[in-house]
Amino acid sequence: MALGGGPLGAIIGRYPSFAAADDQDPGGGVIRHDRKCRDWPFLLLFAAFWVAMIVNSSFGFNQGNPLRLTFGLDYKGNICGSRHADPDLHELDVRYWMNPNQVYQSGLKSSHINLPDAKAICLMECPLPAEDGLNFVCDYPEGDIRLSVDDWIDRDYDYFEFLTPDMRNSSLQLQGPCYPVIFPSVNVYWSCQFIARASNVSLKHWQQMGGVSIDENMLIDKTIHNAINSKSAVLKRYVADIGKSWPVLLLCGGFLPLVLSVIWLLMIRYFVAGMPWITVVVFNALVISVTMFFYIKAGWIGHDPLTVVIGESDPYVNIGGREINHLHAASVLMTIIMILAFLTSIAIARRILVATSVLKVAAKVIGEVHALISFPVVPFLILAIFYIFWFLATLHLFSAGQVIRNDCNTDCCSYDLKLGKVNCDSCCGYSIRYTPHIGIAILFHFLGCYWATQFLIGCSSTIIAGSVASYYWARGEVSHDIPFRTVVSSLRRTMRYSLGSVALGSLIVSIVEWVRFILETLRRRLKFVNSAHDSWFRKTVSSSSQCCLGCIDWTLKSVNRNAYIMIAITGKGFFKASALATGLIMKNVLRIGKVNVIGDVILMLGKLCVSLLSALFAFIMLDKHKYRSGHNKISSPLVPVLVSWALGYVVAKLFFAVVEMSIDTIILSFCQDTEEHQGNAQYAPPLLMETLDEESELQRLTEGP
Repeated sequence: MALGGGPLGAIIGRYPSFAAADDQDPGGGVIRHDRKCRDWPFLLLFAAFWVAMIVNSSFGFNQGNPLRLTFGLDYKGNICGSRHADPDLHELDVRYWMNPNQVYQSGLKSSHINLPDAKAICLMECPLPAEDGLNFVCDYPEGDIRLSVDDWIDRDYDYFEFLTPDMRNSSLQLQGPCYPVIFPSVNVYWSCQFIARASNVSLKHWQQMGGVSIDENMLIDKTIHNAINSKSAVLKRYVADIGKSWPVLLLCGGFLPLVLSVIWLLMIRYFVAGMPWITVVVFNALVISVTMFFYIKAGWIGHDPLTVVIGESDPYVNIGGREINHLHAASVLMTIIMILAFLTSIAIARRILVATSVLKVAAKVIGEVHALISFPVVPFLILAIFYIFWFLATLHLFSAGQVIRNDCNTDCCSYDLKLGKVNCDSCCGYSIRYTPHIGIAILFHFLGCYWATQFLIGCSSTIIAGSVASYYWARGEVSHDIPFRTVVSSLRRTMRYSLGSVALGSLIVSIVEWVRFILETLRRRLKFVNSAHDSWFRKTVSSSSQCCLGCIDWTLKSVNRNAYIMIAITGKGFFKASALATGLIMKNVLRIGKVNVIGDVILMLGKLCVSLLSALFAFIMLDKHKYRSGHNKISSPLVPVLVSWALGYVVAKLFFAVVEMSIDTIILSFCQDTEEHQGNAQYAPPLLMETLDEESELQRLTEGP
C-alpha cells in the first residue's frame, strides 16, 4: 500500500507525462510540475525576520565601536587608541592608572572608590620606575602647560620641572597633574597592571621630596588583575580576537574547507574503495595534532605557552588569566575526544566494507550528475557573504553601549589644568553601560545566524535531493538531462514552490536548539546560586531534560533531512513530507539501518576531518609573530580556532550533503520502489541492489573481513 493514497512513482514521474513535454523546464517527465507554493506563511515570517536582522544590525553599526572591545577608557571617557578623542590618542593605546593609592583603595571592601573612578590616562607603553631617581607620569598637557602631545610623549610623559609651585605641591599630595612612578607595571591586554614590588630608590626620592605616604600592598596588583580578568572583559577580548584574526578566518574558515571538500568529493568519485580507511586514519591523526597544539599553548609541553603580557616583560613575573584556564579546559576536552575517536575507529573497523558499498552508490550518482560536485559553490558564496556581514555586525553589537560618567560617592580631588586649580567636583570616571535590550539584540543576532545557516543548508539539500531523485526514477528516459540540467530544474522548483517548507523545517530545528541553550543557561545560573542546596532529584531532572532535548534535536535534524527529500520529490508541505518519509523509514528500518548508519558515521568523520584541518591551519597561522605582539595580538587562539572549526564544518556540511543526500534519496526511493513492486525494486541500479539486499548483507557481516 503506497503512502499518500497512490503510487509515489507516479508523483515522481516514473511514468513520463506528455503534458510536461511542452514545459520548458528540462526533465519535465522526471518530477511532476503541477505543484503549488507550500508553507508560504513561514517564508513571509523568514523574510520579516531578515528585515528585523538588518534593523538589529543597523543598531549595532550605529552605536558600536569595536575599539571598546580591546582598549579601556581614560578619566575623560576617551577610548585609548581613538583618533577622535581629545587629545588625539591614536598611538596611545595603553591605559595607566596614575594614582597608586586610588588603585589600592578601590580594592578595599570598605572603600567607596571603584577602579573605574580612579584616574587613568592613555600611554604608548607602561612606565617603569627610574633606576637612580624618580620618574613622573603627568596628565595630558593643556592649560598652562605649553607642550604638544608629541613633546609630552618624547619626554616620557614627564613635565614635572615645568610645574608651578602650586602644581608641585598638589602633585606631592597625589592630586596631580604629575604622579610618581613607584611601582613597575606590565602591559596586560592594553592595561598597565602594577607589580606590587615598589622601587626602593624611587620611593626614597618621593619621601625626600615630601610626598604623601604610598600604600605598598599586594592589593594594588590584585585590584587591576581582577578588573582585567573579569568575565565581561574576557568575553570582549574573545570577540575582539575574531576581528583581529579575520584573515585567518577567511582562509581557514572559508577557502581551505572549500578546497578540502571538493578534493574529498573528487576522491569519492575516483577512489571510493579506499576513502573510508583514509578518512578514519586522517581523522585520528588530525585529532592528535590539534590536541598537541592545545597542549603547547596551555604550557603542558614545549616552551611556547600563551602569555597575557603584550610586549617584553620580566621573565620572573608570572601573570595568569582566564584565557589560560580556558585553554587548560579545552586541552582536557580534546584529550577525551582523542580517546573517544580512537575507540570509535576500532568499533567501526569491521563495518568499513559496508560503508564502502554505500559510498560507491553515491560515487555512481556523482559520476552521472556532474553538476552535483560544483553546485555547493553557489550556497557557499551566499553563506560567505552572509557570514562576513554577520561577523561585522557582531563586533559592533558587542561594543554597542553608551560611555557615561559614573555616579560615584567619593571624596577625591585632582588638579584641573584647564581651570588652573584643584577640582573636587569631578572625581567620577567613565564606564560603558550596556542596557538589557543590547543583550536581547545579541541573542536575536545569534538566533538569526543559526536559522539562516540551517535555511541555506536546507535549500541546498532539497535541490540536491531533487536532482538525485531524477537520476533514480528516470534512468534512460531523460538521460540527456541527467548531467547538468536536472540540478537547474531542481533549483527552479525549490525556489518557486518549497522555500516556505524549508523555512519551516529550519525554524523548528532553530527553536529546539535555542530552547536547549536557554535551559542550559538557566541551569548553570541556578546551580551557581543554589550550589549548596542542589538535591539529587534536581540534578537528575536537569540532566534528563538536557538529554531529552538533545535526542529531540538529533531526531528533528534526521527527520528534516528526509523531509527535504520528500519535499523535493513530491512537492508536499513540510509536515506531509515528514509523514511520508517517516512512514517509509519505519517500514524499512532494518534494511536501511544496516548500511546507512555506518555510512553516516564515515561522512561525519569526513566533515570533522575538514573542520579539524581548518582548525589546525588556524593554529599554525595564529602562531606567527603578527598575532603574538602589537595591536594584532590576540588574547587567546581558542576562539579563532573554534570559529575556524565551526566555519569549516558548515562548509563541509554544504559539500558533503552531495554524498549524504544522494545516499538518503536513493535509499528512500529504493524503499518506495520495493513497496510498489512487492519487494522487488525495478529502478534501482545493480550496485544498490547488491548493497541493500538483506540476505547478501547479512552474509557479508557474518563472514567478517
